[in-house]
Formats: sequence, C-alpha cells, structure tokens
Amino acid sequence: MLPLSALDERVTSCRACPRLVAWREEVARVKRAAFRDQEYWGRPVPGFGPADASLAVIGLAPAAHGANRTGRMFTGDRSGDFLYAAMHAAGLATQPTATHVGDGLELVGTRITAPVKCAPPENKPTPAERDNCRPWLVRELELLRPTLRAVLVLGAFGWQAALPALAAWWQVPRPRPAFGHGVHLTLPARDEGEPLHLLGCYHVSPHNTFTGRLTQPMLQDVLRAAGTAAGVLRPGGAGPTA
Repeated sequence: MLPLSALDERVTSCRACPRLVAWREEVARVKRAAFRDQEYWGRPVPGFGPADASLAVIGLAPAAHGANRTGRMFTGDRSGDFLYAAMHAAGLATQPTATHVGDGLELVGTRITAPVKCAPPENKPTPAERDNCRPWLVRELELLRPTLRAVLVLGAFGWQAALPALAAWWQVPRPRPAFGHGVHLTLPARDEGEPLHLLGCYHVSPHNTFTGRLTQPMLQDVLRAAGTAAGVLRPGGAGPTA
C-alpha cells in the first residue's frame, strides 16, 4: 500500500475534471491583484497533517485564492484564518495563523482534507466532480484508518460527500444521518477495527462567520469535542494528551 506522502503526491497531478482543471489554472494565471507578484499553486491540493492523525477535519474544496494559491488546505484566506485560530485555541494547532507553506504551522494529531481537491468556480463543485474525487478521499481514509478515531465535517456539502467515503470502512446508518452543527455519531467498523466518532460543524466560510451563524466559541467547542473523542485532547479541553 502506498504511504500517505505518495498518495498526496499523486493527488497533485490529477486532471480528472476538465472544468475544475480549467478554472484552477485560469485563476493561477490571472491572479487576484493583491497577490499578483506571487506564484500560484494552481493544482489539486492534498491533505495537510500527520500520517498518523487520530482526528480528520473534512472541508469542502480549496479556495481559489487561498489553498489554490498557497498549496495547503485552508491557508491564505479568511476561512483558514478563522479555522486555525480556533484550532490553536483548542490545542490542535501550534500557531493561530496560516499564511503560506513553510510558515511553521503544524497540526496536533489532526489532518485536514477535502472531498474535492481542486478549487471550483463559485466554491460549488458539481455532483459529478464530487464523485470523481471520492476515490482520493477513500484512499486517504484507508491510510489513516489505523490511527483515525474521529472525523469532523465542516458543512452540509462535505457531510454528504464524506458519508459514502466513510461507508467503505465504517457502518453508516440508513437512512443516512442528516447534517447538523454539533451532531455526534459513533460508526461501528465494518470489520474488527475501531469505531469512528463522526461530528458535524457549520462550515468556516465568511458567510457563516461574518453573519454570526458560526462563532469562535461554537467552533472551538466542536473542535474540543472532536479532539477529545479522537484521544488527541484530554477530557474537558485541558490540552493535548501528549
């Protein structure tokens, strides 16, 4: 079986979805005025975090001028600013900011990924693009499975995309559970493996954070619950276990 680093490398060369390939490369060529002197990544974005993570955070897709620019999940945009500030406060990140690859940020027992690896126009992948990208997430979960104990999904799109991928290794109820902020389920393994805690959280999009639908305390509470369920954080949010 490929190591996770090799899978990440393969992800970056995927060209399975013509619309997404054209968009991510156009954005990287045209650029936003504020970043016109920077070289954009302009490729699929692999997951970020240790290969032995106990907690996975699943978003939606890279932002056009965030991860599509920097090459790292939730790095260089407002959504990432909000997420990493909360992760740092919860004890899941070593610093509260994420500006570029090589900025010193490390995640504590946590890996961040997305069900769609390329930046989509208007942040809206099509169902076909979501399904094309699913094998990457399935393989990533397979490689994380020996240590993975909890998954936190950000937003309804990510929830709908993640459940079929999780079903390859854990028993997802029928009918499939509805997304909701603060939802917490336990999925039994399909074999003799460990069960998985599945949690939901509103997405960290500017629409949600600017309107107050998702606040820092709300996000930190869910992150602490997920980190505790994964065994990364001590019960009661008292910091990392190691």
